[in-house]
Amino acid sequence: MTDPALDPPDEPDWLVANRLAWDDLARLHEGTGLYDLAGVVAGTVSHLRPWEPVELGPVEGLDLVHLQCHIGTDTVAWARRAARTVGVDFSSDALAVADRLGKECGLPMEWVLADVYAADHVLEGRTFDVVYTGYGALGWLPDLEPWADVVRNLLRPGGVLYVAELHPMWMAVIEDGRTVCQDAIDADLVSYDQDGSYADREAHLDHTVTYERLHSTADLLTAVLDAGLTIELYHEQDVSPAPTEWLELQDDGLYHFPDGMVRFPLCYSLRARLPG
Repeated sequence: MTDPALDPPDEPDWLVANRLAWDDLARLHEGTGLYDLAGVVAGTVSHLRPWEPVELGPVEGLDLVHLQCHIGTDTVAWARRAARTVGVDFSSDALAVADRLGKECGLPMEWVLADVYAADHVLEGRTFDVVYTGYGALGWLPDLEPWADVVRNLLRPGGVLYVAELHPMWMAVIEDGRTVCQDAIDADLVSYDQDGSYADREAHLDHTVTYERLHSTADLLTAVLDAGLTIELYHEQDVSPAPTEWLELQDDGLYHFPDGMVRFPLCYSLRARLPG
């Protein structure tokens, strides 16, 4: 696992707080049923959603970098589709779990410790056929424009960015599915102090302060276009992989609207290509 030296004095408070929280979450998530690492190792569980392999297409033999990979479950799923995978995350605890997971799966995977905004620098000019980012990643970033610049720098000409994310509308009504409880446009970075995890509501964390920002889909689309990528696909789904109290978990492992509830987008996916 690549472990470059970071420069803590230069890190903003939001980044330090988020890393401490995600170190806690990595240790917790390793043992939760939501992540089901035993199932991942056995090959009975894949953390990719059904539309992701269809929309991205075959990845066999491609170089794929997964930004904000957490404990590596999605990264493993792409490696099992024969992509040469590199997982990047800012949590050393998360990458320790990911490294063990990859080895138990018998997969040749690389893990790189880096803040996502410095990923292109830490990877020292390496480029990839695919840059992937999965659910629940972008909301931890205060600004998508520098993130999109990093993506561009990591892509080879003709390479593809694939984003699968939670929809800002889901985030805006997260409390009950009906009431807008936060800004859904021009939102600021907001601090939260709450215990537990989406994977275990009753868990106790040592570090409970985090910083998040709700990004509109326009924020993402504008950042990707301004970085020089061409958008090829944008889809919205009325199901979600994220545990949500006002939705119903069904046999497909996704959360669905109950009968009689007005539906709206819960997650989205985007594919964009660097010309060349």
